[in-house]
Amino acid sequence: MNKQQAQQIIRDTFESSFDKNGFAGFIKNLLNRIANAPFTYQGNYIPDAYKQYIKTLERIGKFSDGENSIDILVITLQKETSLERARTMQRNFVAWYLNGSRGGVLKDAALAAFVSPDKADWRFSLVKMDYKFEKTKTGRMKVKEEFTPARRWSFLVGKNEKSHTAQSRLVKILANDEQAPTLKEIEQAFDIETVTKEFFLKYRELFLCTKEELDRVVKKDPKIETDFEAKGVDTVNFAKKLLGQIIFLYFLQKKGWFGAERDVDWGGGSKHFLRELFNKKHGSYNNFFNDILEPLFYEALRIDRSHDDDYYSRFNCKIPFLNGGLFDPIGNYDWVHTDIYLPDKLFSNHNKTKEGDIGDGILDIFDRYNFTVKEDEPLEKEVAIDPELLGKAYEKFNAIRPDNYDEFRKALKSGKTGEENKFNKKFGVYYTPREIVHYMCQQSLINYLATELSSVIPSEARNLKEDI
Repeated sequence: MNKQQAQQIIRDTFESSFDKNGFAGFIKNLLNRIANAPFTYQGNYIPDAYKQYIKTLERIGKFSDGENSIDILVITLQKETSLERARTMQRNFVAWYLNGSRGGVLKDAALAAFVSPDKADWRFSLVKMDYKFEKTKTGRMKVKEEFTPARRWSFLVGKNEKSHTAQSRLVKILANDEQAPTLKEIEQAFDIETVTKEFFLKYRELFLCTKEELDRVVKKDPKIETDFEAKGVDTVNFAKKLLGQIIFLYFLQKKGWFGAERDVDWGGGSKHFLRELFNKKHGSYNNFFNDILEPLFYEALRIDRSHDDDYYSRFNCKIPFLNGGLFDPIGNYDWVHTDIYLPDKLFSNHNKTKEGDIGDGILDIFDRYNFTVKEDEPLEKEVAIDPELLGKAYEKFNAIRPDNYDEFRKALKSGKTGEENKFNKKFGVYYTPREIVHYMCQQSLINYLATELSSVIPSEARNLKEDI
């Protein structure tokens, strides 16, 4: 099949409520071949430790790449909340299954759909075992038991999600009708770092566009220019803060904290609130930034309205009070009396991107990606934009100032990695990969515990270091 057909299959499968026949068809196209081997675990076939969370496990087929065996599973959860709150349990349940479960053979991995009871939201996951073998006294090889050896990578899918990320990662495999993928190739398609890097490159382009649009607005309006000069406001830091504010709200709207009616609990709001604001669902406007975003930032999110159930009349819905400097006007500029008419096309438009998508505005780009409020763990990764990106953006952009902006822009526009690296090195722009951060935290905790235990239980302190 061609690329467009592959993208359409992914959209039909991943932007809809779960459908077993549609999922099975997608898997058959993805792997090119699967052996039908259906059976179901339910009732007493589910271990007691998992019965509270797992309703059924259904295998719809199995696949081998010649070296590794992969089972295709549909796992129906008992509760809607289990999809978000019981991720470790889900991973360990599949690990139990892959590790022989009820006396069966070992499997290397599973491609699994984890489905909530209403089927609206689900996860498409790769769960992979990290078996380690050791020799017995008789010379035979056996699996060495280890604590939580399974790793899981997941795409967030369903009728409330976009499939852009899944398309970008899976379309190459899906479009290849001639050769079945290997487990390694499937694992690479679930690589979160690749997705994060892709998003960050888009974010960087949006920063350039936002800064340049601000320059044009300030240059045209002496009143804005005067106010900015008096308050020490520059367009570099204004653009950085504006993007930071918007992306922060993308994480919060994922929790359903915006757009809820007065008597609806937090979490019951829209997960697409910013797009609804742009589409005038919560009120009309002449200019999106001046009439909608500024009141949202500097009034709705900044002023405590708990006495009125957090109701905000301008948008006729609840808006949470977020105390903190992120929603203070930069330099305390006069947002009420200074009209900043950033063009609406900066936020959404119909421009065609080089990837073939329609729209290259801030909301257009952000809307294509899945956002998750769950931070990655070593054994559990979601192929989505997670809160770590906020720290990465701050770390990368913090060194960019008005006096070095032209140098930064020149380095990016050159398209040469070497030029960008020179800028980063010169101005101290660094990013610490999440694996290293986790290792550093782990080692700090180990050393702290070992030090504290050494004076109380010396043997346990030694065992702690040796075991880790």
